Amino acid sequence: MAKLQVILTQDVAGQGRKGDIVSVSDGYAHNFLIKNNKGILATPEELKKIENRKKKEEKRQQEEKIKSEELKKVIEAKKVEIAVKTGENGKLFGAITNKEVAAALEQTFGLKIDRKKIECNIKSLGEHVAFVKLHTDVKAEVKIVAKAQ
Repeated sequence: MAKLQVILTQDVAGQGRKGDIVSVSDGYAHNFLIKNNKGILATPEELKKIENRKKKEEKRQQEEKIKSEELKKVIEAKKVEIAVKTGENGKLFGAITNKEVAAALEQTFGLKIDRKKIECNIKSLGEHVAFVKLHTDVKAEVKIVAKAQ
């Protein structure tokens, strides 16, 4: 039985993920994978295209990481102040949320950061630290000063 090398263009259960090169039987390759646009024959040209695409993606990831590192230095150099409503004894009403931290970062640095990438747990006045995930490998510590309005 002849085996063919096929590059998957989609995730295929039992075979592999998109971009994987798999060896499958001739009939399965032609009658299912290629016919349903789930794979293409692994010709030298196609393999070269995939290699180039991977290199471009890696380069883009590296550039993104470098930008994130620079952004981290900028963010960690300053303190962000957030004015909050307080009750008696300086207790906060509720807590400072990710949304408020994102708004303060935008106001202070002009950065639009998705609130889902911010981790904070601030329930009192004073100086606190929130974490901002800028990249898969880069996490910035933001110094936040919670002060009474």
